[in-house]
Amino acid sequence: MLLVGSFPLTACRSSAAQSVAVIKTEFGNIVFEFFPDIAPKHTAQIQGLIRSGFYDGTAFHRVEPGSLIQGGDPNSKTGSEETWGMGRPDLPKIPAEFSALKHVRGTVSAARVANDKNSATTQFFICCRAHPEWDNQYSIFGRVIAGMNVVDIISNAPTVEGTSRPKQKITMLSVTLEPRSNYPPTPPQF
Repeated sequence: MLLVGSFPLTACRSSAAQSVAVIKTEFGNIVFEFFPDIAPKHTAQIQGLIRSGFYDGTAFHRVEPGSLIQGGDPNSKTGSEETWGMGRPDLPKIPAEFSALKHVRGTVSAARVANDKNSATTQFFICCRAHPEWDNQYSIFGRVIAGMNVVDIISNAPTVEGTSRPKQKITMLSVTLEPRSNYPPTPPQF
């Protein structure tokens, strides 16, 4: 049985976990599995947004070398770069779903407003390394199973001076759901 943080990954399996997200970028694909038994509301929201094509054309608007990448803001499709990461107040909020899972390399977690744990909407981040300071602060809803090399490439993109915004837009060309069975078992921690 594989452990993620201190939580057995087998506990994350259910019939709702039979889909994975495939994020196509110019650098390659990032594939992550969902944890619907751990974060059912986040899983349902993100999967619904993927099915609707919401993420197609959004950007990874925040990159921190060796730390994280963040994306999923609709403002990054056509809005001014200064609005990327601000989100939109009209989007439905998802209440926090904290768990025993840890923010380790490959964790996919919901971004939110700093002072409101129940303010996640569409944005998410992927950890390039462990961030124990985020445990029980952000809702983990998935884990990368393929493409961590792509996450690392994106996290090291040159940024606009004084910001974590990439100089060149890094677009999610498409984000789709595919059967989990198309991919090998979850690898050991990256």
